[in-house]
Amino acid sequence: MNLDRLVAGLDIGSAKTTAIIAEVVGDLPRHPSVNILGVGQARTTGMRRGVVADIEETMRCINKALADAEQIAGARVDSVFCGIAGEHVQAVTSKGIASVTGAEISRSDVERANAVARAQPIAQDRELIHAIPQEYTVDKNLGIRDPIGMIGTRLETEMYLVTIGSSPAMNLRKSVERAGYRVQELVLEPLAAALSVLTEDEKELGVALVEVGAGTTDLAVFHEGKIRHLGTIGYGGNNVSSDIVHGLGVTQTDAERLKEAYGCAYEPMVQHGEIIRLPSTVAQGDRQIPRELLAHIIHQRTSEIYELAVRDIEEAGFLKRLAAGVVVTGGVGAMPGMAELASEVFGIGARIGMPGEFLGGLADSVQAPRYATAVGLVQYAAGRVAQGAISGKGKRLSMSDAAPTFAGLAGRVKTYLQDFF
Repeated sequence: MNLDRLVAGLDIGSAKTTAIIAEVVGDLPRHPSVNILGVGQARTTGMRRGVVADIEETMRCINKALADAEQIAGARVDSVFCGIAGEHVQAVTSKGIASVTGAEISRSDVERANAVARAQPIAQDRELIHAIPQEYTVDKNLGIRDPIGMIGTRLETEMYLVTIGSSPAMNLRKSVERAGYRVQELVLEPLAAALSVLTEDEKELGVALVEVGAGTTDLAVFHEGKIRHLGTIGYGGNNVSSDIVHGLGVTQTDAERLKEAYGCAYEPMVQHGEIIRLPSTVAQGDRQIPRELLAHIIHQRTSEIYELAVRDIEEAGFLKRLAAGVVVTGGVGAMPGMAELASEVFGIGARIGMPGEFLGGLADSVQAPRYATAVGLVQYAAGRVAQGAISGKGKRLSMSDAAPTFAGLAGRVKTYLQDFF
């Protein structure tokens, strides 16, 4: 284990907090290989719809998840790449123009054009986290991906700027720092998930990533190899559970158990006549229902979530550009029938997205949709290490290690992404 190449990803979802510690073993910036060394999970109690609602509760979840991951890895980290999502996320396209200074376009020309595009005014209550170059124009030649070395006099860039609410970002950082860690960078969760579950061919042809979490459903549309649209639907797995509570007269905890044990998102997949026993109280007595009834409740709510996603993507103008179909991931993505229902609602092919490529070590332990974001975060971090933008750092865990000390509030980190998305 090379302690100088350790990275950590932290996904604080509305239901689960997941931490992954990995060692960077490859040097390709776009697809660096990582060895998964440690995985930790904790039940989240301080988040609501992707936003911190209780700093102390969130801090405790972070502490447990990272402590478990460190114990398995046998190493301690002091900083993490942390995912962020929610309805406060916004994205705009910005253009920048620069004159070519030499006989051919140089990297400095590209950087000047990108800097102009990135210099768009940002509201005081917002924070820029990603500035992603999408394509370039040299004189009147459109759709150029890499203009360096080309001949021309005028270079124009189109850049995708992703901003988040300053308040949610500050509360998230504060929660991580109270747990004794530093936020190396904030990374938008659907972009991180895309790194771990989408193929290059899918992103080239056109694909919609639908990440169904507990509190929200996050969308990311890729076309011609670049991110084109981001969206958030304010519904997720918790809404499905609430419908089960009201429809079957069970507690929230029992609804989650029923969903996990017998849930199916696509009603036609359930065998007719299958019976399941419901948890019951003395007053309710012994209760049984057809499994089809549970599937019907889940099907209806999940279909509504998908329909909202379709509307969002259609309004953005990309519904007919999804030649590679839909990839469903996130904690709810493991439920049977999620891909089949997505295919029916979207009217195109769909699959479940799970991490798997460029992973070693404990890779088997993260091959599930709920790990998509956390794995994407360590792969993103590995890319930054491979680029030389950062250096990973860790230390071996020993019995005499003291508890981590609290760090001061980190400054704003504005990430400049040339090749990741």
